[in-house]
This record gives sequence, structure tokens and C-alpha cells, in this order.
Amino acid sequence: QVQLVESGGGSVQAGGSLRLSCAASGRTFSRNTMGWFRQAPGKEREFVAAISWSGYSKWFADSVPGRFTISRDNAKNTLYLQMNSLKPEDTAVYLCAAALVGGKMTRTYEYDYWGQGTQVTVSS
Repeated sequence: QVQLVESGGGSVQAGGSLRLSCAASGRTFSRNTMGWFRQAPGKEREFVAAISWSGYSKWFADSVPGRFTISRDNAKNTLYLQMNSLKPEDTAVYLCAAALVGGKMTRTYEYDYWGQGTQVTVSS
């Protein structure tokens, strides 16, 4: 059974930082694209960042480059999202996702496995 479990969410003030982790189990994703999405109340799930299996290629939403960094440790089957200079509009549930293939993937339908999410709340 494949599981993606996110951790590291919490409440911070604007300008603060958080580091999210996503631990995968049940299969290895070392050859697959993995990504982060977020969903705020009453809004659609939106793409945040994704990373190729090697970590060489990374893709970001227009709202986060320069503030967020995505990385992965294939030996640990773990994905990370370092979030700096957080803004109130970053408040959302952040979800980890994994695809069965590689390449650039920024749409929800391109991913096959999803975590339950971790809440990030940024206060002004």
C-alpha cells in the first residue's frame, strides 16, 4: 500500500519559514516526478512546485519562485519543501503528490498518489 505522509506544517507570522517533508512508503519514487500542491478554503487545488527524479529539474508556480525551494532525498524516499518569506496568502493545506512517470508535471491529474496534507497558516 502506497502512502505519502506530510509533516512540518504549522502556524507562523508573515516573513517566517517552514520546512515541509513528505515521506513515501509502499514503493520507491526514485524514478518519478514528485510535487507539492496547496488548497485554501473555498479554492481549487493549485500547483506549488515539482522536482524531477534526479532533482536536476525543478518547476515552480509563478507565486513562489525565490521564496520556496523543493528538494528530495531518494535514499530516504522523502520530498521536501522549504518555504521562506511566507505571506498570509500562502495559508493553505499543502499536499504532497507522486507521479508514476517522470517529466514536467504541474496539473493535479498528472499525479497518481496523494498525501492527506499538512496545514500551513501564516498570520499578518
